[in-house]
Amino acid sequence: MDEFLSAAIGFPAVVFGAALVVIVCFWLLVLVGAAGHDSFDADLDTGPVGLGGVPVAVSVSLLIVFAWFGSLTGTVLLRHSDTGSATRAVLAVAVLAGSLLLAWAAVRLLVHRFRRFFPAEPPPSRLDFVGSVCTIRTGTVTATFGQAEVVSRDGSTAIVQVRLAESLPSPSRPPGPGAEDAPLVMGGTGLLYAYDEDGEFFWVASYDAALDPGPNA
Repeated sequence: MDEFLSAAIGFPAVVFGAALVVIVCFWLLVLVGAAGHDSFDADLDTGPVGLGGVPVAVSVSLLIVFAWFGSLTGTVLLRHSDTGSATRAVLAVAVLAGSLLLAWAAVRLLVHRFRRFFPAEPPPSRLDFVGSVCTIRTGTVTATFGQAEVVSRDGSTAIVQVRLAESLPSPSRPPGPGAEDAPLVMGGTGLLYAYDEDGEFFWVASYDAALDPGPNA
């Protein structure tokens, strides 16, 4: 036990040991719901080094674990060798680099085999706003002019172009509420019920929360 602890706090194992402590703390936060397993996906791209296709936290965690185990094993072997102190220092640096290289190769192999269990999420689309409630941000909304603010799934807001359908339908306009609805004015609430890809705007209708039958209707 003493030999294990001595090797764990010795160079080069201590380098990866410190990183391992951070990794353990991170996954404890994930377990209690204080962090998400994909927290670093938007900040770090592991694709160029062959570790893409899985959450960054997963690939980096595996990399640290394998590198720590490899450096720990190398440290123990070095301490049982008969090399001098200068040679041992050079070999310790080699163990550090070798452990990291072997860990990268092992994680890359695992990622290649298991990335199918982490399907990529489709990119955000304007169609995601269809069915959302919006707030009118222009003085009024007509068949040719209007803007509204809508909240996306991640909590961010966006300003989108909106149009109010006229009473008579046309081939380019989907069926929906028309001009007989209450007028949409600044600060009013509307419902985005369709998207026009050619015009790049949403068809909007007046919305009254009191008339919403709810999801079980």
